[in-house]
Amino acid sequence: MQKLIIEGGRPLRGDVVVHGAKNSALPILAACLTADGVSVIHNCPRLSDVRYSLEILEALGCKTGYESETAVIDASGANGFEISEDLMRKMRSSVVFLGAVLARFGKAKISFPGGCELGPRPIDLHLSALRQMGAEIYEEHGFLHCSAKNGLDGADIALSFPSVGATENIMLAASLARGETQIINAAREPEVIDLADYLNACGAKIFGAGKDVITIFGVKKLHGAQHSVIPDRIAAATYLSAVAAAGGSVCVLDAVPRHLSAVLPLFRHAGCDIEIKKKEIRITSDGAPGSFGTVRTMPYPGFPTDSQALIMAASTLSRGTSIFIETIFQNRYKQVGELLRMGANIKIDGRVAVVEGVERLHGASVVAHDLRCAASLIIAGLAARGETEITGLQYLDRGYESPEERLRGIGARIRRE
Repeated sequence: MQKLIIEGGRPLRGDVVVHGAKNSALPILAACLTADGVSVIHNCPRLSDVRYSLEILEALGCKTGYESETAVIDASGANGFEISEDLMRKMRSSVVFLGAVLARFGKAKISFPGGCELGPRPIDLHLSALRQMGAEIYEEHGFLHCSAKNGLDGADIALSFPSVGATENIMLAASLARGETQIINAAREPEVIDLADYLNACGAKIFGAGKDVITIFGVKKLHGAQHSVIPDRIAAATYLSAVAAAGGSVCVLDAVPRHLSAVLPLFRHAGCDIEIKKKEIRITSDGAPGSFGTVRTMPYPGFPTDSQALIMAASTLSRGTSIFIETIFQNRYKQVGELLRMGANIKIDGRVAVVEGVERLHGASVVAHDLRCAASLIIAGLAARGETEITGLQYLDRGYESPEERLRGIGARIRRE
C-alpha cells in the first residue's frame, strides 16, 4: 500500500505549474469517440482516470497512444457499444461515455459508474434528456440498455439543475443528432466550454457554451481534431490553499485567474496577498490566515464544491471562524474526521460545517476517503508540526499529476513510499 509522508511546518516558496484539467480531459476523451478519425489531445494530464478513459476507448475499438501529456485517439475503427462493469466502476465520470456511444452507434450498454462516493449523484437528468431525444432506455441487472434505432432527434431540454455531466452528455449526443437541440439551464463551467471548443474543432455546431442556454445544430459526421485541455482550476486552488496554510510565497503558473473568480476573493478575505497576471497567480501568506468567512458551494460561476475541502483545510489554522455550506453533494465532508485527528476544531450540522481556527495542527496517520479529501490532508500535513502519513492514494492519483514532485519543487518535504 502506497503512502505519502509529509514533514510539515515549512513555508513554501518558488513556482508550481498547473497540469491540464481532469474535468475537461475526461469528457473530451469520451468525445473523441464521436469523431471519425484521429484526435490529438494536448495538455492531457497523467492521471489514473485518464488511463481508465483510454482503456474504455480501446475496449470500444479505438486505437490510443499517450506520451508527454499528449493523447492520440484514432476512432475510425471504433465498433463497440458496450462498456464493461469493471471499467465503468473505476471512475464516476464514465457515464459521459453514454452520450458519445449512443450518438456514434445508436445503441449503448453500460453499468452504473463508480468513483468517489460523494452521496447520490443521480443520472436521471442524463437519461431523461436522452429519452427526450428519442432514446429508449431500460435497466436490467445493473446495466443500462439504450437504443436509438433511427438515430437521435434534437429537442429543447430544460435541466432542473445545471448539471455539468448532463450538459456534456447532451452536447455529445446532440452533436450528431438530427435538427436543433437547446439546453436550457445548462452548466456554465469552463470545462463545458472546453468540450464545446473541441467538438466545434471536429465540425460540430455548438453555440452559447458558458451561458445558461446552449444551442447545438446536429451534423451528420465529425472528424478528428487537435485540442489543448485547459489548466486545472481545482489543482490551482489546491496549491494556493497549501501556501495559505503553510505560509510562504508561491507563483502558480499556467493558471486561468478568471476560472478562479469565486475562490481568489476568499484568500484575500483571509489576509493573503494575491497578485494576478495573465496566466499566473502569486500568493503570499504568513501561515496564519484570518477567517475565510462564509463559503457556500454553488454551480459555476459560484464557489466550486471541488474546492470546499481545500479551503477548509487552510481554514483550520485561521484566526477566527469560517463557515462552510455544501449545497451540491450530501456527503462531501469526509475530510473532517481526518482533520480532527490532526487537531482541527470542526463541527458539522447537516450540510453546514463550522471551523474554529486552532494555533497549530499536529502530524498524524490519516486516510483519504475521496479525491479532494486526499488533497485537503496534504494541505493540512504541509502546515502541521511533525510527520503526517496519508494513505488512500488511489483517490489522489485520480485527479493530481505528480503532486509530491510539484510540492517538493516549492520546498515541501514530502515523499511517496
